[in-house]
Formats: sequence, C-alpha cells, structure tokens
Amino acid sequence: MNMNLNAARWSWKELLYVLLLTLVAVPVFIEYGLFHFLLGFFGNELYAGTATGLSMSLIFLSGLYWIVLKPNRQSWKALGVQSFASKHWKFILWWTAVLIVLSILLVIVMSFFGIGTANSKTDSLQAQMTLLNFMIAFVSAAIISPIYEEIFYRGFLYRFFSSRFGVLAGLLISAAIFTLVHIPTYNTLPVNFVSGLIFAWAFQKTGSVIPGILIHGTFNGIAIILTSIA
Repeated sequence: MNMNLNAARWSWKELLYVLLLTLVAVPVFIEYGLFHFLLGFFGNELYAGTATGLSMSLIFLSGLYWIVLKPNRQSWKALGVQSFASKHWKFILWWTAVLIVLSILLVIVMSFFGIGTANSKTDSLQAQMTLLNFMIAFVSAAIISPIYEEIFYRGFLYRFFSSRFGVLAGLLISAAIFTLVHIPTYNTLPVNFVSGLIFAWAFQKTGSVIPGILIHGTFNGIAIILTSIA
C-alpha cells in the first residue's frame, strides 16, 4: 500500500509553526533550559535527559494536534497512526536488518577518520549502569522516542514535503531535518540521516508510522543493549 501523497495538503503556515516549534522553541526552552534545570534537580544526566525526552514527546504531539490536526478536523490517522497490512512484516524485518548493517558500515568508516560513537548519553549510562538506569534508558530510546519522532518527522514532515515535491525530495528533506535536530551529537549524524531515509521509506510503502516505530525502536533498543554491555 503506497501512501496517497495528495491526501495531506497542509499549509505552509502550519509547516512554519511546526518548524519554529521544532528548531527554535524545543531546543531553547526544552533541550537546553529544561534539561539544565532537571540536571540540577536530579543531579543525574540520564534522569534529566529521559525527563526532557518525555517532555519533548508531549510537546511535539500536542503541537501537531493543535497546529495541524484540530484546525483541519483531522484524526491521528492523517499522520499515519493506523494499522498496516500483514504482508509488510517481511518489509519491516528486511529494513531493520539493512539499517543495522548500514550503521555498522558507517561506524567502521568513521573509525578510519578517528570518529568514535561515544557521546554524553552513552557515557552517562555506562558510568551509572544499574538495572533501573538500563530500563529507563531502554524505555526512553526504544519506546518513547520512536513513537513521537515517527509521528512527527515522518507522519507530518515527510508527508508534507512528499505531497508537494515528490517522494525523493520528501525523503531527503525530512531526513535532513531529522539529522539536524540531533546536533550536537555529531558522531551519530550519518546514521541519523540514513535511518531517517529508511523510516520515511517505511512510511511511504506502508501508509503507517507503526512500521517505522518498530524499526526505530528495535534499532535503538539494540544500541542501548550494546552500550550497557560495552
């Protein structure tokens, strides 16, 4: 089931409001302001980061509802929150494997240039490894983040751009924005871009964000497990 690109003709004004929320309000007030407040409150970067991520998910989804869905009298189905055909399970397994292999290759290539994969999030988890911390990190990375990111970046942004400029442009633009918002973890950006392409393609092929959520969650979950045993 290929997605009907003409079904989502949201306005440029709505896109502008959403991008202001994504690229300005959230980075300034949530990722910086709220995170540092919570860091002082918890005294723990992992807890502060998880609480910040949960806050971001609520803000992203609330923003989509009030800016995009409610004014157009649409349900969450307009953003791909719907079931998918059972035949797509093979597609999900295949692209999960492809993403893992491509990510390994990218890590190998980056290692030749002296670029490692460690960052403050993985360092924090490894330095404070307990069962509770592992579960918090796993739920945050493998469940919370994939749900709101797939609805937001693929259900809205990919569908917006692909409905106007075609599938290829939608893939590239949405993946670029998805990569941009992961700054300053620069060493993960190549993987972010490739994964953004795969998640958007999963949405395009199935008409649902759920396959992307499953691929995204599986990939992040494996990364958390590997981090915990490293």
